[in-house]
Formats: sequence, structure tokens, C-alpha cells
Amino acid sequence: MQKFEFTGSQGHTLAARLDMPAGPVKAYALFAHCFTCGKDLQPANRIAKALNEDGIAVVRFDFTGLGKSEGEFENTNFSSNVQDLMEAADHMRETLEAPALIIGHSLGGTAVLMAAGQIPEVKAVVTIGSPSSTEHLTHHFSQDVETIESQGEAEVSLAGRPFKIKKQFLEDIRGQNIEQAVSKLKKPLLVCHSPIDETVGIQNASDIFKWAKHPKSFLSLNKADHLMFSEGIAEYAARSIAAWASMYLPQSDVKTTENRENIAAG
Repeated sequence: MQKFEFTGSQGHTLAARLDMPAGPVKAYALFAHCFTCGKDLQPANRIAKALNEDGIAVVRFDFTGLGKSEGEFENTNFSSNVQDLMEAADHMRETLEAPALIIGHSLGGTAVLMAAGQIPEVKAVVTIGSPSSTEHLTHHFSQDVETIESQGEAEVSLAGRPFKIKKQFLEDIRGQNIEQAVSKLKKPLLVCHSPIDETVGIQNASDIFKWAKHPKSFLSLNKADHLMFSEGIAEYAARSIAAWASMYLPQSDVKTTENRENIAAG
């Protein structure tokens, strides 16, 4: 594992990490974490490790204003998250190799659906427990929406932590058309979802799958909780993703040592 930094969409320094396989790299993946989470969430660690075992190097980072990245969360929105993903892909292209596989968990997966079509090197796209609409987010602070609308902002509780949400955030998520992005994606898509997910219901996966064009696949994460803390679930998802993606990923001939040196220099 190697830590590094790059500049995000709002000009702030974002904290990132590269998890490399012990041997040759088959492909590079970019991973986007869930809403208000971070790159170091334990299930993300387990997914990266399992993908490494199959020769896939993984880059993950904290979105602006979260984790160890600079910036204020209150000044971000869904669009800035998508742009952060684009900046991460640009940095990988310059210092490593552009991502051939892009994976997103929860809202990170929704952002991935918007970004993937703008990253030409991406050969395969994966969502895990992702909402089919950005307005789904308001369910987490529905009691505060009226205050945000009338006063311009409000402090809300998300996953037991306080966050300030501004009116611009609401306006941004209302302006997103996920169905259009998915229908125009034209890249292989794997939709992973738990049928008992109480945070993002299974209907969201049905919507995404319905909108997508072939080739598309669905992976049922049976008995998994939304954050995938359930024992063995993250590893199962990663192994399944690696097996599915092997049909679409090109072989990389870039040496492991060269990439470590490049990203350190970058």
C-alpha cells in the first residue's frame, strides 16, 4: 500500500492510496466510497485486498471534505464528487495507468455511473448497493429539507455524525439524470446489490439494470448489510467482480516497480 495525494475538482488536496498486487498488475481499478464514508472503511480495505490477490491494483481516495482530504463537505455536492473521480482518473493516467475498471459503493456507485462514460479507458463498470436516483439521499435527512430550503442550510445527522447541508446540494442532486447516463453508458456493467438492503432498496438495482444496455450482469449479495460489514461479503463481492471483469479487462504490461516510482514522483 502506498499513500499519495492529488488535486481535486475544487482545488483541494485529496488523500489517496494505491493497493498493489504482490506480482504483475493485470489492470488498474478506481474505487469510489459511499456517501460520507471514506476510502479506509473496512469493507473497502477487504475489497481492495481481494482484488489485489487477482492481480488488480486499486486506487481509492477520500472525496473533498471527507476523511483525510482537504476542503469543506458543506461546499461539495454530487457533481463535485463526479468531478473528483475524473481528477483521480486523470492523475492515474499521468502517473500510473488510466483505470480499466471503475467500482463504486452506494452513492459512489451512482457517481461512477455518471463518470464512467467520460473516462475512455474504462472497460468495465461496477456498482455496489447504489441508488438509482440522487434524490434518494434526501431520505436520510427528510426532516431537515424544509429548513435547508427556507434558511439555505442546516446541520443534519448522517450515520450518527453531524454534517452541514446547503441548499445548493439539494439543487444539484435534483438536476441529475441517472437514467440517461446509464442508458448511454455503452460499457459492460455489473450491478451488485443485497436483496435485504434497508438503506438502498433492491428496486434501485432493478432500475439501474433495466436502464443499462447489454452486456450487463447482476450479482446478488445475499444476506449482506448495506455497508457490507457482514462476514465474508466484501471478499465474495471482490472475487466475483474480478472474475466478471476478466472478460473485459485488457492485460497490462506495465511493471509494478515502475508504477510505484511514478506515483511517488507524481
